[in-house]
Amino acid sequence: MINAFEENCEEIKNVIMINCGGTLDLVELLQPDESVVFFILDSHRPYDLCNIYSENQIRILGKPDEDNEIPEYNDIFRDDSTDEEDESEGSDNENESAQSKRRRLNEEDILRRSERRKWMENRATILFNYSQYSYYGKSSAILVFEMAWNMSKDNLDMAWWAIVGSTEQSILSKVESRITVLEEGSLQAHVSRLTHRQGVDINRQQQQSIVRVTYDKDLQLALYRHWTVEASLKYSMPTAVSLRLWSIRGEQRLREVLAEMGLPLVQSRQLFRAMDLTFRQEFKQMVEKLAGKYKVNSIIGSSFTLQYGYRFKYCASDMVYAMLALLDSTTKDRQPQRCFLDTLDCLSRTNKDIVEDGIEKAKLMLHNIFKTAQSILEAKQVQKFGSLLYLSVPDGNIDTYLFAHPHPLIMLAQFALKAYVNSSRNRHAPEWPLVASAMFSAEEGTCLLVGIPPVCEDQPRSLFGKAFEQAAKNKNCYIEADYFDSTIIRLKVEERTKFLDALATLLA
Repeated sequence: MINAFEENCEEIKNVIMINCGGTLDLVELLQPDESVVFFILDSHRPYDLCNIYSENQIRILGKPDEDNEIPEYNDIFRDDSTDEEDESEGSDNENESAQSKRRRLNEEDILRRSERRKWMENRATILFNYSQYSYYGKSSAILVFEMAWNMSKDNLDMAWWAIVGSTEQSILSKVESRITVLEEGSLQAHVSRLTHRQGVDINRQQQQSIVRVTYDKDLQLALYRHWTVEASLKYSMPTAVSLRLWSIRGEQRLREVLAEMGLPLVQSRQLFRAMDLTFRQEFKQMVEKLAGKYKVNSIIGSSFTLQYGYRFKYCASDMVYAMLALLDSTTKDRQPQRCFLDTLDCLSRTNKDIVEDGIEKAKLMLHNIFKTAQSILEAKQVQKFGSLLYLSVPDGNIDTYLFAHPHPLIMLAQFALKAYVNSSRNRHAPEWPLVASAMFSAEEGTCLLVGIPPVCEDQPRSLFGKAFEQAAKNKNCYIEADYFDSTIIRLKVEERTKFLDALATLLA
């Protein structure tokens, strides 16, 4: 971000920052010319208070979060010149002796210092309470759509992009389920309005090229329409955790579930679209009947689906998995910029090949996440570090490169944490957060660390952002906070042990 701004700062006066910049003091960090204005559209929280109270150069788009209490200006910022205003008072009183004047000024100075010390202590407490947790607000995609709606510039494509943005937050557990349900209701109303506006008086030829977005009851199983039922059940986190499919008996248990559903093994191992029509039509009912028994009610839900013509039909979660896989498919020969542009192209209805490529990459990603979590859990490599859990992705594995990217490592950590808690007999296990580590660059000797909040948290707020910062300070470790999410950092491998010790001590 800093490099991009410095390379272009002489040519621009307005900067739009999407999903970045909100948590940083931009004016202090970038030192822009006074004529440059930043427009911030960021779902990361909490916002930096200097951005919130900037009078000229920072414009935060969107409404303030209802549940986020922003400190008052006078509690955080203070004009020191007011402390000196009274120093010259009384100088006109010629009858006052020098000794009594000195005594009076000393007493006033002591009072001023005492008041300032109390103000500073109160300020530190307020700042700590405001910034101690890292979390996410409303999806930036939804905010952009709402802005377009308010300007009567919205359409079904924009609504679909907002749906994909909201679904990404849900899949990665960035917001609580209550927020997701409310957003779905609002988006459903927008889809109905825009569909009606699109009109029904169209001929058959136009029907083939019209955009349709529908909202229906659906299963929250990863990519099941583009995969086999067996693979989707096995590699979807809710079913893999609840059925303990990662354990030694996992394979046998999965076969038992399929048999009880009445789905032949040969059918479950075919691509969903190649299954017999009867089984395809009855699959949802098969799963619903057994959801309660196997404690997988969370996979019963609803989803949005986009259809364009006869061949382009995907639900929102399909798009999210495809985009995450494309975004994190960087290699030595494939730069992040190329991956970003491919991910962006995934949103276009004319790029079906890119979507399909993303889905194939997503299948491989989910498969590798499951296999890695399985090996870690079976080897009991989730370790207890004080009041937190820790896992490290083994080096040397052919799939290790995948976890040098934040999203796969986060998904692995969430999987491992839920599976550990589900199989643990310790009643305090749901209260423990987890830190996951993977090799980032063997040449540079750096590793990637992510922090995951405990499973008992209703609101997915993480204290790791500030905790990472403080632990590094306590042990004089250099961390690279090169990500806009403060719960993701890079660290020298040689400093990892002492950093984790400091972190465990801090959270004890």
